[in-house]
Amino acid sequence: MMASPSDLENPIATSTLPYSYAPLPDGEQPAGNDRTIRPSRKTALFLVSVLLAVAFLVALFAGNRPMLPKNLNTTPVPSTEATPEKVTPSSRGVDKGVSEKAFHPLLGADNSYPWSNNMLDWQRTAFHFQPKKNWMNDPNGPVFYNGWYHLFYQYHPDAPVWGKIVWGHAVSKDLINWRHLPIAMETDQWYDEQGVWTGSATILSDGQLVVLYTGSTNESVQVQNLAYPADPSDPLLINWVKYPGNPVLVPPPGIDNKDFRDPTTAWKTPEGKWRITIGSKINKTGISLVYDTEDFRTFELLDGLLHAVPGTGMWECVDFYPISKQGENGLDTSVDGPGVKHIVKASMDDDRNDYYAIGTYDAYKGKWTPDNPTLDVGIGLRYDYGIYYASKTFFDQNKQRRVLWSWIKETDTEASDIKKGWASVMGVPRTIVLDKKTQSNIIQWPVEEINRLRTNLTVFKDVVVEAGSLVPLNLPSASQLDIVAEFEVDKKTVERLNEVDAAYNCAKHGGAAQRGVDGNLKTFFCADQSRSSNANDVDKSIYGSIVPVLKGEKLSMRILVDHSIVESFAQEGRSCITSRVYPTKAINSNAQLFLFNNATASKVTVSVNVWQMNSAHV
Repeated sequence: MMASPSDLENPIATSTLPYSYAPLPDGEQPAGNDRTIRPSRKTALFLVSVLLAVAFLVALFAGNRPMLPKNLNTTPVPSTEATPEKVTPSSRGVDKGVSEKAFHPLLGADNSYPWSNNMLDWQRTAFHFQPKKNWMNDPNGPVFYNGWYHLFYQYHPDAPVWGKIVWGHAVSKDLINWRHLPIAMETDQWYDEQGVWTGSATILSDGQLVVLYTGSTNESVQVQNLAYPADPSDPLLINWVKYPGNPVLVPPPGIDNKDFRDPTTAWKTPEGKWRITIGSKINKTGISLVYDTEDFRTFELLDGLLHAVPGTGMWECVDFYPISKQGENGLDTSVDGPGVKHIVKASMDDDRNDYYAIGTYDAYKGKWTPDNPTLDVGIGLRYDYGIYYASKTFFDQNKQRRVLWSWIKETDTEASDIKKGWASVMGVPRTIVLDKKTQSNIIQWPVEEINRLRTNLTVFKDVVVEAGSLVPLNLPSASQLDIVAEFEVDKKTVERLNEVDAAYNCAKHGGAAQRGVDGNLKTFFCADQSRSSNANDVDKSIYGSIVPVLKGEKLSMRILVDHSIVESFAQEGRSCITSRVYPTKAINSNAQLFLFNNATASKVTVSVNVWQMNSAHV
């Protein structure tokens, strides 16, 4: 299910029209919605909340409710399975010193839905990277080396749940089609007996490749280890050697043994040394420690921190990289200078989200300062406002771009994952550049190679979506799609919106707009999973954020649909939302695509290009 506004949770059941429902009168609010609006503006704000929901939302209905076309088969796929007993999910990872790896349904939720094999088979993706079976989490050491893209990843080879982690390994020529290789590194040494955890790759000045990774020792102490290819001339990097002198780093004084992990790709200092940063915390302050080295075997801890933000808790999977202020190409991690800003990103153990900030790096002090302290790491911008964690970038010297990978977890039950035999996918790799128009956020966009999977384009030009209407888009299939849409809102309505001054929240109102302090329209980009499934043992949260829409820009959106994962990009990538969905009805031929307009009186004109997507070799 993609981005269905919360107003649709309470449709007017008495509507007799096959593709529409009765719009609510101005000023009314569906029962149960938590109002945050100012009383003097409630009529105007409701118009806002129902109108702009449409301006940014195309819906793939995958749930119940009587709003679907009458000719759509909504009979659940029959299950031959007995209803399983309710179970309490186990906690995984926390006692070992990493973030929680198990999804826990809401307290009191029925976690015993009788999933059929047909339903579970449909969930497996067609063009997102995932291993053939079992558990996967963080991307590790992505790199382009000797003509191949390499992706290492946290992998549990024995079960589709988190456990004793090794490094899985796959290679690709195009970041889309993948060849799975043998496990790169096993838990075969005392310093990584409890897990070969997250790490990064660095290409040295002479072309050699080294990897630093976190190992969990036989006593569950987090240490940093060095590894390198056994045969540097092997473009597939099949075999790896662990440095005999490991570990090369142990937790420094004042840092807990379980709060010292995930070394970054190294970059050059002005003195010609290599520098890395490692995430940690002191009490509730998230920090990034800085180390210099000349040989990756001995390290010097700098006196200061790269950065610290009070109240943000443990920083995992820290990333640090330069970004061009004017150019469109990505930059090698060691690039610095007057035309460069630097990004610091951290995965927050406390809330399982990836935050980034743009700032200035002082290479001589080893210190980074955010441009806007109110949008600092952990309290400001996020890569993605849905399910997106433990991300990692690399500089692709092959195409002069910075590419972002991320782990997309499951949000169903472990029982379902065990039954289907796999858990987790990687997000489609994205390029990252600075937004040259705003200078205050990055732009994320699927790598260009994904377009090669497009086929069978269907164009819907200037579709007028009247207030209160639901318009089906006739497609042969809706399980694998690339959707690009532009929206034009009635000008008189926009003028009325600019007169509104009211509070708003995606989770409470499902998608809307309000006037900002500068007098410009503030637009919210939302994804509502609340009607994505009849099952109650899956996550059905509402996600969202503000997305800048500048003067002269149309509202625009791109959505990649790949069975149980939906990735949405607003305003050419200024804001992104990734969702996992587990429908019980809208699978296979029953998955369909709709446009809808929840406004009370205003129309929206929509142009949509929809491509069917071929399956990749994954």
